Amino acid sequence: MARSNALESMSDADLVAALDEAKDDLLNLRFQNVTGQLDNNARLGQVRRHVARLMTELREREIEAAEAVEHEEIS
Repeated sequence: MARSNALESMSDADLVAALDEAKDDLLNLRFQNVTGQLDNNARLGQVRRHVARLMTELREREIEAAEAVEHEEIS
């Protein structure tokens, strides 16, 4: 699967900040949906997928770092 160049080029700190912001957006959208103020219901899915992409990128980096440490210990 091809990784997004935009996410790939971001630093870990930027990814964490973007994840926090996206989670806040998702929370606000959920409240708007419950109170009937949300006009675009598709936005919920878009933000949810964006959160998942950010979390996936962070997890991939975590796995790569763990494998690099493990490989150094073996060598």
